[in-house]
Amino acid sequence: MAWREVQAWRLTRPVSPRTIETTMWRFWTLAAAAVLWAMPSLTGQAAAQPARRAITVFAAADLAFAFKEVVPLFEQRSGVRVTLVLGSSGLLARQIEHGAPADVFFSADRALVDDLARAGAIIPETQSLYAQGRIVLAVSKRAGVALRELGDLLRPEVRRLAIANPDHAPYGRAAKEALQALGLWERLRPRLVYGENIRHTLQLLQAGAVEAAIVALSIASVPEVDVVLIDPRLHGPLDQMAAVVRRSGRPELGLAFLQLVQGTEGRPIMKRYGFLVPGES
Repeated sequence: MAWREVQAWRLTRPVSPRTIETTMWRFWTLAAAAVLWAMPSLTGQAAAQPARRAITVFAAADLAFAFKEVVPLFEQRSGVRVTLVLGSSGLLARQIEHGAPADVFFSADRALVDDLARAGAIIPETQSLYAQGRIVLAVSKRAGVALRELGDLLRPEVRRLAIANPDHAPYGRAAKEALQALGLWERLRPRLVYGENIRHTLQLLQAGAVEAAIVALSIASVPEVDVVLIDPRLHGPLDQMAAVVRRSGRPELGLAFLQLVQGTEGRPIMKRYGFLVPGES
């Protein structure tokens, strides 16, 4: 099944609220389990005819590479077509709160999901910690600058440093916290270039617009850059949480996708892209 990556979404008209009682949680869990259990048999059916069901997954941009494997896997197993919308967690959360037609939300910041729960925009019982992220210092090989630590960013050869916008991107906020912890933030502010999200931040580095960037480990395995791990004690934890959106008309499918990410097939994919998964160090 083909899947689409949407970089931006604009709300053109309000979505009518659809009440989903939280007392249906047990039903959704059983329904999601049924979807997952039926995946092998659904594969043959999906091959025989086009998928009639579809869900929209809103996901933090740090999941871009991992979900390129997860989405086709879910589509093949379930016969459900997935539209993947990637962006900064803060902007996606704001869109969901204002009625964006998402079925499930994967945030890079658990606080944003907690906020949506308080606003009544997600189903609280579906909230689940699915991963913890890491940030790295990524250096353009084209720039010819060897950097071994964040302090090296003060070198004159580093004219521009990209980070995701800390106002709405959790990885940008973590980058800012790390630089502040080392007393580098104010000294480097004149060199900063903000990416719209963490994927766009990496693209600035790949395009040669900056010499260095602080990005998510999960998207840093590209040939154009060298990578240095950043001590996670320099910033707050990047706890990443997902939940099914209350307005979803297919909550059992959104829950099934979430469970696949956390299951025996999804966890190895997440770990391969540098995420720490719950229950494992």
